[in-house]
Amino acid sequence: MSSSTTQTSTIGAIGAPSRRNTELALLVFAVVIPVFAYVNVGLAINDEIPTGLIGYGIGLGLLAGVGHIVVRRFAPYADPLLLPLATLLNGLGLVLIWRLDQSERLQQLAKKAYGSFSASAPNQLMYSAIAIAFFVAVVVFLKDHRILQRYTYISMVGAIILLLLPLVPGLGADVFGAKIWINVGGFSIQPGEFAKIVIAIFFAGYLMVKRDALALASRRFMGLYLPRGRDLGPILMIWAVSLLVLIFENDLGTSLLFFGMFVIMLYVATERTSWIVIGLGMAAAGAVGVASFASHVQARVNAWLDPFSCYADSGACEQIGQSVMSFGSGGVLGTGLGQGDSDLIGFAANSDFIFSTVGEELGLAGVMAFFLLYALIIERGARTALAARDPFGKLFAIGLTGAFALQVFVVAGGVMGLIPLTGMTMPFLAYGGSSVLANWALIAILIRISDTARRPAPAPAPSPDAEMTQVVRP
Repeated sequence: MSSSTTQTSTIGAIGAPSRRNTELALLVFAVVIPVFAYVNVGLAINDEIPTGLIGYGIGLGLLAGVGHIVVRRFAPYADPLLLPLATLLNGLGLVLIWRLDQSERLQQLAKKAYGSFSASAPNQLMYSAIAIAFFVAVVVFLKDHRILQRYTYISMVGAIILLLLPLVPGLGADVFGAKIWINVGGFSIQPGEFAKIVIAIFFAGYLMVKRDALALASRRFMGLYLPRGRDLGPILMIWAVSLLVLIFENDLGTSLLFFGMFVIMLYVATERTSWIVIGLGMAAAGAVGVASFASHVQARVNAWLDPFSCYADSGACEQIGQSVMSFGSGGVLGTGLGQGDSDLIGFAANSDFIFSTVGEELGLAGVMAFFLLYALIIERGARTALAARDPFGKLFAIGLTGAFALQVFVVAGGVMGLIPLTGMTMPFLAYGGSSVLANWALIAILIRISDTARRPAPAPAPSPDAEMTQVVRP
């Protein structure tokens, strides 16, 4: 006697593999590559292997291991590339900062200005550890990103408060003309780095509700569908806020970042190319208008147009001139790690201009390799947005990804002379606790959204009519 069994199955219940083992293998490379770079710098500068090699390797490995264990446990279906890419960039950033710490020029400059020299690499490693702890907290406690939608308008208020904090007397600090820092307990914090995440929550929640109204067009002009006049209100408001940030805080980077992120999310929500054209036109008009009377912005524009005409008179011109020469002297393959002169840029060498060190010591090949790493993060963020199952998640993911892409563009473009210098920091590479903390939080949110998007749909409960049947034949 033989028997056959008929069963029903659900394709959605099969789902995608978790890919956590792939992530672990990539993390091994993400730790090994910076360790080899660390050895390379030590041999180039001191002709010996650095004494802190073991501590650096173990520290970076522990940070990567903790991140992986948490993702494996709490977000098993998350994108497998985001964590290794962020770890690799963070590790290489630590190496570049340590390389600049070894510069005798910077040490003498610090002693002359402050009376003593304090290495930046140990502090950056500490900031990275705190950032990983923040990453863990976001992955563990943010079980569903859709919860953030409840705080749409609260996040708007929070973002405005964060942007205004540097203007509070006694709290804000003026650093090289830009009022984007606050001093808390002896630490300098850049609230704008966190504001980009908070304001993305507001943009996503607002556009999800208003996208149909914003997509309506009243008339067509030169192939563009122009929105109705009353629907221009939101973009005019964000444009005005970005100009206020530019005027009162002298912060071109944050102004471009917020307005650009909103225009990107607006285009994704409405699928109207006219919003991109209108946004670019408003950004250009605002920048030209502010640059005509804001001396700080005007100085940066002049330094961008011709840095060598004011090289001896302006610190901004000198920095841009040194940065351009760093990229030029690097050539195709670079001078080699630890063998460049980007420390001539001065104090900003390990923060605003750390990408100049990449251009000089790793050359065009190294610059393109770093751009590829950033492009992969942007691509995975965009893929996460496409895969998200809810409108809020789609807009939130593309907003965070757009902000990350814009920050890379304005920083790299500024130090390479493509656009005026903005004063922002290169994500994961540059020295600064606020930047590394905010960008690790950004990666954690993308990981959480991708886990929700790739998680297999639960199989539907079987109905009485779909129970397993058994057919018996003689």
